[in-house]
Amino acid sequence: MKMNTFYYLLISSILFIISILGIFLNKKNIIIIIMSLELMFLSINMNFLIFSNFFNDILGQIFVFFILTVSAAETAISLAFLIKMNKNLNNINIQKLHNLKK
Repeated sequence: MKMNTFYYLLISSILFIISILGIFLNKKNIIIIIMSLELMFLSINMNFLIFSNFFNDILGQIFVFFILTVSAAETAISLAFLIKMNKNLNNINIQKLHNLKK
């Protein structure tokens, strides 16, 4: 039995809503915020792949490669930021970011 496109879009929208909730309900841990952003990127990629398959067009798959590249760069920059924050503050609490203005 082949799944309908609607079910794939439903799964993608559920992942997107979970990522939005992860960003807005979290107030302290920056790692959870970064993971929520990555989940958001993956749900957007899933939408591109779904519509690329639905319309038989390769353009959506090309966008996925660009988004994955931006996502990898965002992850590398955020991990470097976390390492610097942990080195300076010995803490990765997001509420302590105002101490990094030095």
